[in-house]
Amino acid sequence: MMSTTHDADEDVRNRDIKIYVNGDIVHRDDAKVSVYDSGFMLGDGIWEGMRLYDGVWAFFDEHMDRFFNSCKTISLDIGMDEDGIADALRATAQANDMNHDVHCRLMLTRGIKDKPFQHPQLSRSGPTLVIIMEHSKPVDRLQSKGIRLATVPQVRGLPMSQDPKLNSHSKLNCIIACLQAEAAGADEGLMLDPHGFVNTTNACNFFIVRRGEVWTSTGDYCMNGVTRQKVIDLCRMNGIPVHEKNYSLYETYGADEAFLTGTFGAQTPVAEIDGKPIGNGPRPITQRIQALYKEAIREHVASVKGRDG
Repeated sequence: MMSTTHDADEDVRNRDIKIYVNGDIVHRDDAKVSVYDSGFMLGDGIWEGMRLYDGVWAFFDEHMDRFFNSCKTISLDIGMDEDGIADALRATAQANDMNHDVHCRLMLTRGIKDKPFQHPQLSRSGPTLVIIMEHSKPVDRLQSKGIRLATVPQVRGLPMSQDPKLNSHSKLNCIIACLQAEAAGADEGLMLDPHGFVNTTNACNFFIVRRGEVWTSTGDYCMNGVTRQKVIDLCRMNGIPVHEKNYSLYETYGADEAFLTGTFGAQTPVAEIDGKPIGNGPRPITQRIQALYKEAIREHVASVKGRDG
């Protein structure tokens, strides 16, 4: 059975969630977007994934910085400020009686087009904002079992092609990588950068551990992940050597540990790459980083509650 870093235990409450669509909060069966919407028609939009811990959106400011920067980059007018987004999130969470172990997908497109063609000026009625929140807790088995990766032919593109720092609705590049990994019998695809160095997976940022040191890509060709940066910062703050650098499959296959980072799964261990087992036992560095990250979440939640209270 295939696993993904977004595997979650089924929660029957998700069958009746309420979804935010342009100011209205409606049952999921009634949440509709026009076939003329630029997001559906062209993948013209930006999204964010966030998690709710004890009533607090983890690292909300960092997510909003990335979201607003991405929208500005593609000249997409959000139509509200950060406080407006926070209010929409709050209203959606309250409508669903959600407080903890909640995953949110915040999506903004350029809106409904007058005609089914590419030019952005054909979207004249304003943006489409959708917020989907689900009760969602990562499955425990991935922490012991780990994820299986396969190196795939599909690469992360150059910034002047489609900058991977844009968390855009246009995910076909990553979907192709995912299909290639599935064809190879793996759970996710390990993607190289345009120069052949190890970069990221189709869904998450990627790290290895060698001789007590944590390595990840330069960041030039991968999503500027919020969790990725938190792991780098935590390593620096806690005396764990960490390097953002170019490295090849040679160093990757010989790694002592490897793990993925993402908002949903936090840090997910990697069991094998291209059929080669990674490490031969415990994952002490990964486990330490996981503990540091959980403590960082607790401190962040307490800080936000103290500030707002």
